Amino acid sequence: MAATTAAVISDGVALRAMTAADLPAAHALSTEMRWPHRPVDWELALRHAEGLVAERDGQVVGTGLRWRWGPQQATIGLIIVSPACQGRRIGHRLMTALLEGLDDCSVLLQATSDGRGLYERLGFVRTGEIRQHQGIALPAPLIALSPGRRLRPTTEADLPALRALDAAARGMPRVALIDELFRDADATVMLDDDGHARGFAMLRRFGRGHAIGPVVAPEAEGAQALIAHLAGLNAGRFTRIDIDFDSGLTEWVESLGLLRVDAATTMVRGAPLAPNADARLYAIVTQALG
Repeated sequence: MAATTAAVISDGVALRAMTAADLPAAHALSTEMRWPHRPVDWELALRHAEGLVAERDGQVVGTGLRWRWGPQQATIGLIIVSPACQGRRIGHRLMTALLEGLDDCSVLLQATSDGRGLYERLGFVRTGEIRQHQGIALPAPLIALSPGRRLRPTTEADLPALRALDAAARGMPRVALIDELFRDADATVMLDDDGHARGFAMLRRFGRGHAIGPVVAPEAEGAQALIAHLAGLNAGRFTRIDIDFDSGLTEWVESLGLLRVDAATTMVRGAPLAPNADARLYAIVTQALG
């Protein structure tokens, strides 16, 4: 990746590798943008990433991270430029550096309305939309499942199945991420079909409260059962879920007290991520991680 050492441009802005020492400044930037990330959310993101910061006069004015999940898949996120420094092509420089070495990769990101034009110019194309829902979760009626199906808690022995289901649904292997999310989650529930793992969902701390995600299921019935179970566990507390708009579940999610507050455009550069008919990603981990 470019800019592993500081490279100063004529306007005094330098790109360099992000380190753990930059996390307080990165958190301050996301707070300035009114993004909900806590310091520990940044720490998790950086543990699995290669990051860059844009620095001017010793002050961090921009960030960008990329995650390489396999030999041919990557995700880019947490692209932030301080409002005081916008309009200077800093975002373009960060993206160009992050994309270096990824020419043969499928690169996924979730674009804000402000960033979509830049990403299109860099070769990204729209593949879908994510709807951000949040609010105080309401007690949720349980979803009736087909005969032979049940929800059950997960154990360490289920980790191989969780990794495989996530890889199939997201189209990229994210073993280390899934392992860490599982360790830190408040609850992880499995959709079991006659002894076979068919889907799962996690409830974990993120931002202002809790987030439900990822959610993987073979179809809407399974996804609703998983989401309703975790929303019920978190009833009365702030809950967020970033759901695939094409799932058709957005109106139903609102009935759980989780109202739509924002949207992001799912974009990919390179080969489309391979879909899997048996495992669909209904809700993502975060907009940065995908």
